[in-house]
Amino acid sequence: MKRTAKKIRVLIVDDSALVRQALTGIVEQDGDLELMGTASDPYAAARKIKEEVPDVITLDVEMPRMDGLTFLRRIMTQHPIPVVIISSLTAEGTETAMRALDYGAVEIITKPQLNTKAFFEEAGIRICDAIKAAAQARLRPLRGRPAVPFAVAPKLSADAVLPAKGAGNSMLKTTDKVLALGASTGGTEALAVFLQALPPDSPGTVVVQHMPEGFTRSFAERLDQICSVSVKEAEDGDTVLRGRVLIAPGNRHTLLKRSGARYFVEVTDGPLVNRHRPSVDVLFRSVAQNAGANAIGVIMTGMGADGAKGLLEMKNAGAHTIAQDEQSCVVFGMPHEAIKLNAQSQILSLDFIAGAVLKLSR
Repeated sequence: MKRTAKKIRVLIVDDSALVRQALTGIVEQDGDLELMGTASDPYAAARKIKEEVPDVITLDVEMPRMDGLTFLRRIMTQHPIPVVIISSLTAEGTETAMRALDYGAVEIITKPQLNTKAFFEEAGIRICDAIKAAAQARLRPLRGRPAVPFAVAPKLSADAVLPAKGAGNSMLKTTDKVLALGASTGGTEALAVFLQALPPDSPGTVVVQHMPEGFTRSFAERLDQICSVSVKEAEDGDTVLRGRVLIAPGNRHTLLKRSGARYFVEVTDGPLVNRHRPSVDVLFRSVAQNAGANAIGVIMTGMGADGAKGLLEMKNAGAHTIAQDEQSCVVFGMPHEAIKLNAQSQILSLDFIAGAVLKLSR
């Protein structure tokens, strides 16, 4: 891995000594990261921040003396620092996670079981990637809104889930367009802006937003309340319909399938692709194979390269493809990688993507 000239200094805030030790081990095993310190509660963290400001904070939500959300709000209103929430919130607590995103958290990661191998492999990689994404994030002001080494898993491509092949019957036109959209860091806010601009008769949409298992349902329900389109967490076999947005569930790949003129989704297990599950590349490849020129692809803000190759496959299959521009991205990673491949038909600011999609779908 290419090393950065300056390591990213990380402050770990968690009331569990076991978690602090495990996160310390994860941070210290990555050559791009440096442990600035640990704190058992927000008050101890505040004292450390007065002495030295970290580049990124990892923060638990449920802590004594002061809860993580209160501390997060104080950070983002007084001295904005990128924050990654690492929480063991249950399904009943996902609304808390949504509020954390509202308050300015860059990423939300489910705190895994510490005694499993997956913690050191999948979760460790995800945590390091999230910290690096947070370090690159453009923080927006909060205004008026409520020690064990881990093995590095191979970075798999979409081939691990869906083999590459010709477009097959994807060139056959149907009445309605299909929209496929991928996002990661900063995507929760970007998706809210985009989806609120869509009218009830918008093209059927499938979204991969990198989020932990359990949080995507709450995220979809929240979007459903504020959007004119219907938004739900995708379930295996769901039909892609005009006015409906399907959000890929966390920890499950979501693919577009076709039976005659009907499009539907397949929700399935599989290995991490580009270190993610769900993967944007997997969705985009399935759209290229099953919708071809009848599709529109959009890649939004996010760290890494997931979706770049898939967007190119969509473009080569005849789809119109859009990449979010650098100025409106929180992290200009995924769109930038797509642009480097010339996978985009257009580069647009977030505020103009919805209008372009509607024009293309008429």
